[in-house]
Amino acid sequence: MPGEFAARKLKQRRKKFRWKDKRYARRVLGLKEKTDPLEGAPQAKGIVLAKRGIEQKQPSSGIIKVVRVQLLKNGKEVTAFVPGDGAINLIKEHDEVLIEGLGGAQGGPIGTMWGVKWKVVKVNGKSLKALLEGKAKK
Repeated sequence: MPGEFAARKLKQRRKKFRWKDKRYARRVLGLKEKTDPLEGAPQAKGIVLAKRGIEQKQPSSGIIKVVRVQLLKNGKEVTAFVPGDGAINLIKEHDEVLIEGLGGAQGGPIGTMWGVKWKVVKVNGKSLKALLEGKAKK
């Protein structure tokens, strides 16, 4: 049992050994924000550089429609998924899009969409969903 006046020593020891916990170290050093292209923000604006189709991972087969986006805040390039049937046709190169995370485990990709962590939410200030339903014009 530690002594009556051992609190300082216990506190110092706890402080030291917390660094052995990988999650603690990553959180305190801010490593997620450093590697995250959105720099910790929930959403970011960017300019569409190219439209492409990416093949899915095994065992699924199909082509995922994605756009290559250059972020306005820091110039980094990311690949963003375009959800919805025929939604890729509504987006042209040099359009301004708003992207957000796809919601995979620990901010990663979902299922068979390999290497795609982001999705397009808005195109030129208009909601992609509204554009698809015909409720908004570009």
